[in-house]
Amino acid sequence: MRKSGKAAALVLVLALAATLAACTSTPPAPVVTSPVSQSSTATTPSQIVIGVDDIAGGYNPHNLADQSSITTALSQLLLPSVFRLTDEGQYQLDPTLMRSAEVTSQEPFTVTYQIRPDASWSDGAPIAVEDFTYLREVMRDQPGVVGPAGYRLISDIQPKDGGKGVVVTFSQPYPGWQTLFSDLLPSHLLKDAPGGWQGALATSFPAYGGPFSIKQLDNARGEIILERNERYWDRPAAIDQLVLRRADEPSMRAALLSGNDQFVLSRTDSAGLNLFQQLGDAVQLQTIPDARTADVLLRPVNGLLANDDVRAGVAALIDRNKLIDEGTSGGPSASLRADAQVIPPSAPGYAATIPGGTGVPDPAKAEELLNSAGYLKEAGTWRKDGKQLTLVIASPGRLEPYASIAKELARELTAAGIAVTTINPQPRDLFSTLLAMPVSQSGQPATDSSGSVGVDIAVVPMPVGGDHASVLASTFGCRPGQATKGSAAPIVPANPAGVCDPALQPTIDDALSGVKPLNDALAELEPKLWAQHIVLPLFQLADTLAINSTIAGVTQGPPMVGPFGSTPVEWTRGPTPTRTSGR
Repeated sequence: MRKSGKAAALVLVLALAATLAACTSTPPAPVVTSPVSQSSTATTPSQIVIGVDDIAGGYNPHNLADQSSITTALSQLLLPSVFRLTDEGQYQLDPTLMRSAEVTSQEPFTVTYQIRPDASWSDGAPIAVEDFTYLREVMRDQPGVVGPAGYRLISDIQPKDGGKGVVVTFSQPYPGWQTLFSDLLPSHLLKDAPGGWQGALATSFPAYGGPFSIKQLDNARGEIILERNERYWDRPAAIDQLVLRRADEPSMRAALLSGNDQFVLSRTDSAGLNLFQQLGDAVQLQTIPDARTADVLLRPVNGLLANDDVRAGVAALIDRNKLIDEGTSGGPSASLRADAQVIPPSAPGYAATIPGGTGVPDPAKAEELLNSAGYLKEAGTWRKDGKQLTLVIASPGRLEPYASIAKELARELTAAGIAVTTINPQPRDLFSTLLAMPVSQSGQPATDSSGSVGVDIAVVPMPVGGDHASVLASTFGCRPGQATKGSAAPIVPANPAGVCDPALQPTIDDALSGVKPLNDALAELEPKLWAQHIVLPLFQLADTLAINSTIAGVTQGPPMVGPFGSTPVEWTRGPTPTRTSGR
């Protein structure tokens, strides 16, 4: 019995050993998974690709120097606004940012804003009263900004409810108050940033307060990738990414046809427009007027053009039709001639106010005016006291259509006997420095210690969107107190044209405050503004929007804002179209 027990134990030990050996030498069958497939599904985002002319900055929607279709697009996607335009052109409170905004007092005129408690910048900082205050201060004080007139009426901003309430007091009633505080900026990141206001959004955005954020901004490749802002507190975008891709018009056409691009937004000339039209039913084509006109500014703040006769004489040598043809090149802007000083061609209520003969060359009239100013034409050139009449024409960098218009204008004046120096400073230098050189209250240039060249004529974009009374005041109005006589202290011009007419300012103020109906004010002012020969509007900028069937939800958007101002969070992709034979 004892020997039998030992044998049984030995058998058990050997059996266990064999089992352990089997476990060591023969691993179990591996679990088969599909990591590549799962990773691909998780990391391949849904995209909408948009063809654009350029992606280059700056991107500050409040700087005249940065005005472009790409700046408008990015500001709509990345920055918060109190009110937004609907597709029907009405201002509507944006509930993604605001709880309320209403006039709470008439004496003094006061507006109270209530921001959503959960609205915050992408770095976690709350969107609050400080952002309102920062925007008001820079718009009031900085040169070269878009639509400063309304901000200059603000006399005080006070916080309430921990900074989520904003109480704004105005120096006078302001019917256009709903146009203020659009495209708010992150003050906590910008107010003390290197480069100050002029460097704000020069190359990118430091934080976001909209449904999208920037994943990649690659100027070399010509591509901006926007992705869903994961810190956005409201409805998330249906699409993962928007890709803005630089291309020429033939490449845009091919990408639309293949379905690689879902839509394009391009400043087309006649050839480019024809390319898109050849696609027929494959795309929907629409003209999108911009909130800018191309203007020629004959600035009365420098020595020569401060003389009314010299300025009128120079204006009589300009062929406006040729400038328009050069700038539009047969594109959609060709049908948007700006024949009024304030209201743009695409806006309701627009009517031509241009006097007959304006912009048509009249050498005899020019000679009479220049002779009365003491100039004589000698050997084909205009001279006074032995000095040739010489003017400096500036345009913002090499930006089109302004550079081409400036070149044509220089050709016209040179042919008429006026010496011309053409300069192309960087846009921010032009608007913030050269067109902002302080002038005395008399209109004569103040001493400039920087050695900067004074600009006599500027070919530039001028904003025409929003409240028309505000456009009037921002384009032609004085700074507060500037129209008051008695002070000889130099002052930064209130507008790029450098115009401030004390005789016209009361009517401008009445239109801005609603004391006088805008139509009545314009009926009085427009003939006088044309007669000053200071602002010569040419045409309204416009893009061509081409949409194919691979996207749903895109519309032409609000007037002078475009498709990015509509509902980009609702855009979705559809199937790639089958290429039609012969297209």
